[in-house]
Amino acid sequence: MFRAAGLVALALLLTLTGASAERRVALVLGNSQYQHAAALANPARDGQAMAERLKDLGFEVVSGFDLTKQQTQATVAQFAKQVRGADIALFFYAGHGLQVSGKNYLLPVDAALEDETSLDFEAVSVDFVLRQMSRETSIRLVFLDACRDNPLADVLAKSAGIKGASSGLAEIPIENGGAGTLVAFAASPNQLAYDGSGDHSPFTTALLQHIGESNVSITEAMNRVTSDVFKATAGKQRPWINVSLTTEVVLHKVDLNAPLIVGEANPPQAEAGSETRNTGAAPGQADDQLALNALREKIPKLATDGPILFDRPVKFGDPAIDGKSIAQLITGEPLFSPVEGLDKSVWQGKHCDGCHQWNETRLCDQAKNFAANDVSVLRLQHPLGTRFKVALARWAQGGCK
Repeated sequence: MFRAAGLVALALLLTLTGASAERRVALVLGNSQYQHAAALANPARDGQAMAERLKDLGFEVVSGFDLTKQQTQATVAQFAKQVRGADIALFFYAGHGLQVSGKNYLLPVDAALEDETSLDFEAVSVDFVLRQMSRETSIRLVFLDACRDNPLADVLAKSAGIKGASSGLAEIPIENGGAGTLVAFAASPNQLAYDGSGDHSPFTTALLQHIGESNVSITEAMNRVTSDVFKATAGKQRPWINVSLTTEVVLHKVDLNAPLIVGEANPPQAEAGSETRNTGAAPGQADDQLALNALREKIPKLATDGPILFDRPVKFGDPAIDGKSIAQLITGEPLFSPVEGLDKSVWQGKHCDGCHQWNETRLCDQAKNFAANDVSVLRLQHPLGTRFKVALARWAQGGCK
């Protein structure tokens, strides 16, 4: 007999696509320990968490935390070389920033801003970074969590007499080229963003949650970020997004209809006298069948062997939905979040047919997929539970009557 250990089964139910085909490069900077201003609690942590998140999403990450001006220039230079020709170029910054006469600047930890020459020698122009990420790249994504209350902006305005110096960042115009650009600010132009009292700022907290959600476009993810930040700050902070993308950008694509890849990572040798040896089947084929059988063992059974009809009560074997028909359930409330991590306020008390635009025809198409590939019912948690998907497959097998 072949060993059951090492089966690549449930871990391969979700098949990632896209990330391996695209080249993605990110620059992540986070500055907390300022030498001439009070330290900020979160930016370095924000940057470190975002760097790890982006690595999980297939990005090559160039990062730096609590950097001086010289260190920042060296890090940006490394990024400029690495990002050339990338399909997606991304820049995330957390820390102090300011604007002077409509131009935005990011502040390294050694910035003092004592006179009018300080901007050129101590700050980093956002436009300078954007130029580096625009060379031969297709899609550019920029996230600036840099509108925090900045005492250095006041120093510059008062001691150097520079008018128009303020903490809030100014709107960044988007240039045409490639498949487009998205620029996201933690707060609206000329407004301040909160550093937050938790491990991350409100903006970064929401961005970490939504930027890699399965099959969610970056524009929809930013809509969710805006909503979360607005709620978390009781309406005091509203992120601002400037977007000009000519194509949908999804950072975490999951093909729910992709063939399952099953089997052992290192197929063992068949034992003497095994059944496979007697039948002449290839070891890999036997391993695949074992893994497939292991998955099928996990498919829950319905409490009835009879036909499933759309408008007749069904014995699912789940007390939460037993005795209800498919027609009733799709107009009811979901039992689970339809998207992992989605706030309860978004889905609790809502109707399933509202979120999914379900009707009998659309549901039949979905049910046919479950019927054609029985183990696909295990891929994602369904808002009505896995037994509902099993019932849909049985319904499709009977002709969606």
